[in-house]
Amino acid sequence: MLRKLNRVIAIGLVVATSLAGCSYSPDMDTSQSSQSPQAGAIIRANNVEPVSDLIPSKVTDTAGWKVVTQLFDGLVTFSPQGDLVYANAQSIVPNQDATTFTIKLKKGLKFSNGEQNTASTYARAWSFAANAANGQTGGALFSIIDGYDKLQNPHGSPDALLQGLTVVDDQTLQVRLSAPDSSFVYKVGDVSFLPLPSVAYEDMKAYGRKPIGNGPYKFESWTPNQSIRLQKDPNYQGARKASNAGITFVDYQSLDSAYADLEAGNLDVLDAVPVSSLATYRDDKLIQAFSKPSPSCKSLTIPSKLAHFKGDEGTLRRAAISHSINCREISQKVFRNTVIPATDFAAPTIAGYSQDLKGTQVLDYNQREARQLWKQADTISAWSGSFEIAYSADGTDKEWVDALTHSIHETLGIHATSNVFPTGKEFKTAINQRQIHSAFSSGHQSDYPHLEGYLVEGYSSAAADGKGLNYGDYKNPAFDQIIAQAAQQTQQAQSLGYYQQAEQVLLHDLPAIPLWYIKTSAATSKHVTDVAFNYMGLPSYYHIRK
Repeated sequence: MLRKLNRVIAIGLVVATSLAGCSYSPDMDTSQSSQSPQAGAIIRANNVEPVSDLIPSKVTDTAGWKVVTQLFDGLVTFSPQGDLVYANAQSIVPNQDATTFTIKLKKGLKFSNGEQNTASTYARAWSFAANAANGQTGGALFSIIDGYDKLQNPHGSPDALLQGLTVVDDQTLQVRLSAPDSSFVYKVGDVSFLPLPSVAYEDMKAYGRKPIGNGPYKFESWTPNQSIRLQKDPNYQGARKASNAGITFVDYQSLDSAYADLEAGNLDVLDAVPVSSLATYRDDKLIQAFSKPSPSCKSLTIPSKLAHFKGDEGTLRRAAISHSINCREISQKVFRNTVIPATDFAAPTIAGYSQDLKGTQVLDYNQREARQLWKQADTISAWSGSFEIAYSADGTDKEWVDALTHSIHETLGIHATSNVFPTGKEFKTAINQRQIHSAFSSGHQSDYPHLEGYLVEGYSSAAADGKGLNYGDYKNPAFDQIIAQAAQQTQQAQSLGYYQQAEQVLLHDLPAIPLWYIKTSAATSKHVTDVAFNYMGLPSYYHIRK
């Protein structure tokens, strides 16, 4: 699964023309072969309660993503190594300057209810997601499509369509962009670009609680705070045909409880090992242990509107906080070397990852520098209050947040503490509604393995104010301008240079402090085989047999 750091992923003109007709099973390279599959077995996997309804363009959390990606297929997917693979699309071909893309769909595409999945289906779903009147969190991803600005009235018609989309025929959709974007062929791999059947628009809220998709599984039931059940769709014709009879995603309040159930044989797949077991899980004879590189980066977001963290004072204090954190020691003592201290805003598995960006030394542990910067900030405005870090109790954050607050207190001499939310749903809801008035645990793992996905989704002005994943509402025109220049490049090497310039702006401003890259530390019961991991570092549930 590990990709060489200097490996070049073809994009733009090269990818769009070379992959036409490509057929590939996205996870076939990372599996264990099975001797005796049982097609009738249900796989039980850990999860937490999703933050939102299961509408693809509204899903922002991993819990929802895990479910939605089993229910739907999109235009493209990605191999475990991050290579682009066509799914619903037969081809995606850009014009010479990457301002117009012609998408050809495969014939015979259908939803699980038998409805045809056509170019019109995609055009309507994308317009729904982009339209501010529909309040979709993933709407900012469509800002590059011509006509997006005209749909940003939250009181406008919810049925208005993007003018940049032209349905040529049932199998052909032409997409006109407002500016060049060579990453567009990757961007359509985001869950926000998934298609919706016509029944969804009759009652979108009801649909989100019982979705009908076009993926390898059909929705069966959702018992809030307990489980979501999916069953194999026998009529599915795509590349991800399920090797099991279904998946039951079981909600857990803690990973320790999930791990105990795994050892007892009551759970089949655990996608993250609790911190308390990281030192021993590889030697646990009751389970199968896995450790894989992943494209995930953990960070600490400090909202732009937070008191004492605005303007020049904020720049100094953000750098001081960063220098107060000993990521190397935390990676060793808390995570048992299952994380790697960060040097940029992406991940080592992503093309363009760098250890040598200008300004990356701000991420180094340096107590003396931290104290000097904090004193400089005090000359602008004297510090008051407490520095808090918010997180959810049902995740894996407690130990490292405790380590961070202790380190910040010891270095800067200020009161630093945690702000704990009982569940990930409550925590993420508070973030989405801008109800957290402190720093908070964050991270980024783009739905598509491209540096643009990490930077634009997480830090562009278009993705702020609830329109995307810029939860700290960071806005810097200089950053936005460099990102726009990167999108205009049709050659990978040229675009990466601009993206790295944009990262250098982030290293100065530190809207979020990159902490470490997370390796996938996962486990399964002894009763399952064909365990594979996808490009997100998560189990390929459809691939697993029991």
